Amino acid sequence: MLNNDKPLRKLSVIVPLYNAGAMFEDFMRSLVAQTLKDLEIIIVNDGSTDGSDALARLYAERYENIIIINQPNGGVSRARNAGMAIAHGEYVTFPDADDRLYPELYRTLVDMAQQDDLDVAQCNGERYFMGSGEIKTLIPLDRLTSTGVIDGPTWLHKALATRRYLHVVWLGIYRLSLIKQLDLQFVPGLHHQDIPWTTELMFNARRVRYTQEVLYRYYIHDQSISNQKRIGMKNVEYQRHYIRIAELLEDINHRYHGKVRMYREFHLQVTHEALSVCHAVRREPDPVARQLILNDIFASGTHKRMIRNARGIKQWYQLMLWLRRIYAWRKPG
Repeated sequence: MLNNDKPLRKLSVIVPLYNAGAMFEDFMRSLVAQTLKDLEIIIVNDGSTDGSDALARLYAERYENIIIINQPNGGVSRARNAGMAIAHGEYVTFPDADDRLYPELYRTLVDMAQQDDLDVAQCNGERYFMGSGEIKTLIPLDRLTSTGVIDGPTWLHKALATRRYLHVVWLGIYRLSLIKQLDLQFVPGLHHQDIPWTTELMFNARRVRYTQEVLYRYYIHDQSISNQKRIGMKNVEYQRHYIRIAELLEDINHRYHGKVRMYREFHLQVTHEALSVCHAVRREPDPVARQLILNDIFASGTHKRMIRNARGIKQWYQLMLWLRRIYAWRKPG
C-alpha cells in the first residue's frame, strides 16, 4: 500500500528496469553509494524476464528508501510516468539501469538546486565504449562550461548551439511540482522521448544552472536502442519515431511562440531530427523499406516541416541537397 502522506524527500530517483542484465548490479551499487542520502529510489520493474527484478527486490529488502513497482512491459515512458505518479521528492531524476553514477552526482545537483532555487540542475557526463574502453566527455569543455543561473530557453539555446548536447533526462534533476503543474508526461511507445520532454520543460523553467563536472557514465553497448543497426521493416518503424519527434518539436515551438524567446536553434533541431530520417533512407539496403520510409516522409508532411524550420545557410544547403535526393528516389504510386 502506497502512503500518500510520506514526508517530502529532496530527490526521487525513478529507475525504469527492463532486462538490465549484469550491469544492473554495478548500477545499484553506484546508486546506494550516493553521498546524498535524503532520496527515495523508485524502481519500476517493466516486466523484466532476466532476473533483474529479483536483484531489485534484494536491494529493496536491504534499503528502506527503495520502492518497487511491478507492471507488464510497456516501455520506458510508461515506467517513468508510473514512477512520477508516486514520487515524493522535491526534485526528480531518471537514470538508466545499465549506467553508472559518480558518488557525488545527486548531492552536487541537489546542492545547486537548493542554493539557487532552481527548476533544473544539470551536469556533464561521459560515454564509455564497452568494446574499446574509450571514454569521451559528452559536452567538451571547449564547447560549454559551467553557467550561472539562467532561464530554461536560454540554457537550451546555449546547449543546442554546442552541437554536442543530448536531450537526456539522466543528466539532471527537475522540480517535480513544475512537472505536475505542466502535466508533463513521457510519450508512451516513443523512442528518444527525452527530446520533446526536455524541450517543453525547458521552455517553462525559470531558473536553470549547469555544471561542467562529469558525474554520470553512459555505457555504449550493442544492446543500446540508439546503437542498434536496423534494416528493413525494423528501420521503417524506427524512423517513424524520428518523424514523430520532429512533429512534436514543431508543435511545441508553435504552442510557445510569443511566450518564450524562439532562438533559431529551436527551429534547427526540428529540421535536424527530420534530416536524420533522410540519412536513414540512403543507408537502407532494402528497396521496399526505402520506399516505405520515403512514403512516410511525404505522407507526414516532413518535407514541408523541414522547409518551415530550416535556419542558416549551412542547414539550407544540406536541406536542398536532401530534398533533391528524396524527390528523385520517390516512386509515384
